[in-house]
Amino acid sequence: MPKQVHLTVAALVPGEQGFLCVKEMDDGLTVINQPAGHVEPGEGLVEAVKRETYEETGWRVEPSHLLGISIYTSPHNGLTYYRMTFLCDAIELDKHAALDKDIIEALWLNDSEMRARQNEMRSPMVIQALDDYYSGRRYPLEIIDDYR
Repeated sequence: MPKQVHLTVAALVPGEQGFLCVKEMDDGLTVINQPAGHVEPGEGLVEAVKRETYEETGWRVEPSHLLGISIYTSPHNGLTYYRMTFLCDAIELDKHAALDKDIIEALWLNDSEMRARQNEMRSPMVIQALDDYYSGRRYPLEIIDDYR
């Protein structure tokens, strides 16, 4: 039984140039992911996805829908992650934002580019988010009850 729950959020952000992604270091490997990270204690899910996206890319985003909830055990570290993926609109880029230390760069990749680089993705959840998006999966944010 794990001693800690790894609750994470991710942002799928479509734009004219494709989808907002990050190239980052993970256990010594360079991988591609959607902007994503852990929910901090006392933080709501929507707040977390906005914060993580900004910290990793400099983009301010506004979540519009929940795309899905995924559970994944990483073969690299054995940890199980519970991931809430949000569909977000890109609002504004802060060109002066200091990105998290593990982020190599923020980049936009189209669907074909992401699928061609599937072996570079941090986890299968990255491509699954694209599949959910294209299938029309959308859940209203009101599905989340926040009693804080």
